[in-house]
Amino acid sequence: KVGNLIREQDLGFHLGCAVKYICRCGKKEGESAIDDLTKAIHYLQNELESITPTASKGVSEKFPGQQQYESSFTDYAADFDR
Repeated sequence: KVGNLIREQDLGFHLGCAVKYICRCGKKEGESAIDDLTKAIHYLQNELESITPTASKGVSEKFPGQQQYESSFTDYAADFDR
C-alpha cells in the first residue's frame, strides 16, 4: 500500500501527498488524471519551498492552470489545527 511506502521511506507530508496522488493518478472515481497530477505538482512545489525559499522561484509561473487549481483546492491540513 502507498501509505506503508510513505511511512517506510519517511517521506514527510508534502512528498507523501505527492506520491499518493501520483500512485492513484486517474484511478479514483470522480477525479481525473489531470486533477491528481496537478495536486502532486502542488505538493512538490511546497516541498521545494520548504527546502529552500528560493528553490522553486519561477516554478509556479510555469504551472499551467495553477490559478484554476488553487481556486478549487481545499486545505485539509486546517482540519488538524485544533
